[in-house]
Amino acid sequence: MLSFKRAILFAAFFLTAFILLRQSHGSTASDEQIAAPSKKDSPSTSDHAAAALKQDDRHVPAQKALQDMSKMSLYDKLAYQYPYDVESKFPAYIWQTWKYTPAEGKFHFREQEASWTNLHPGFVHEVITDAVAAQLLRVLYAAVPEVLKAYHALPEPVLKADFFRYLILFARGGIYSDIDTSALKSALEWIPDSVPKESVGLVVGIEADPDRPDWAEWYSRRIQFCQWTIQSKPGHPVLRDIIMRITKETLKRQEEGVFITKKKSIVEFTGPAVFTDTVFDYFNDDRFFDMSQSQGNITWANFTGMETPKKVGDVVVLPITSFSPGVQQMGAKDINDPMAFVHHRFEGTWKPENERHIGGS
Repeated sequence: MLSFKRAILFAAFFLTAFILLRQSHGSTASDEQIAAPSKKDSPSTSDHAAAALKQDDRHVPAQKALQDMSKMSLYDKLAYQYPYDVESKFPAYIWQTWKYTPAEGKFHFREQEASWTNLHPGFVHEVITDAVAAQLLRVLYAAVPEVLKAYHALPEPVLKADFFRYLILFARGGIYSDIDTSALKSALEWIPDSVPKESVGLVVGIEADPDRPDWAEWYSRRIQFCQWTIQSKPGHPVLRDIIMRITKETLKRQEEGVFITKKKSIVEFTGPAVFTDTVFDYFNDDRFFDMSQSQGNITWANFTGMETPKKVGDVVVLPITSFSPGVQQMGAKDINDPMAFVHHRFEGTWKPENERHIGGS
């Protein structure tokens, strides 16, 4: 009986000692993790710790202090609601819009829609109808009522579709692509390996590069960026700027009671013309770029005839073959070219066939 009691006492002693030693060891490790680097730390150790902390900060952003947004300008509201972090990852979203969902019998773009899903496993792929778009924006922009008012004031579905792509990318990021496009290569291959992904926040492609005297008869801009396919990180300044432009212009037209819905007006109002202007304005904005060493503004001349991607600040511009392959003009190559990423079939669009490309060369 005595030996049994001794055994119990010894067991309790060893168990208690083990627990105390384990807690002591755990406390030491925790203290080392949160302690500030001492002066004896080598530079490499301190740099590594700082880099690790910086990386952790990106994954766990600090909570924003609540502010009264009612007195903010539209620019400040948008910037506050969706701040921009170029070092964040491109969100794995694919956004498309159409009158019907893939589950409905009237949906006739299954092959194109499936091409995006198949090449982007693990991405969230949404085909948004008009009704769903309105509800989604009501949630995303509840704190920016001017934007919602402008969206609902637009008189044509094509205007709303244009506006929606900028709004969803600004709020959530990812890829927007028209429903009549087919993915030829994964978006993971769009940015060259030589370009760090954490230095890029926007990817655009050239739609038109009409190097001919009568280019203005066919296109609105000498170099025109397409907006049927865009990739971005949330909060990008280009998207913020174009949202501001469309919102202000829409509310102005609503107040004046004048909405022009001719095709050229649509291109200028919400389409590729205003998108192109916004991108070029960003390239030449001293709020975002150091212009002191610049030898002049960045213009269409910097992009005409390009066959490989160019990086300007945090924007990657892809050549015409990337998003407009197979048009057989303006230097665009075939859809099997290594630089061909997205094929736009121009089906179901609002522009008639004779207005989709410029005349014969």
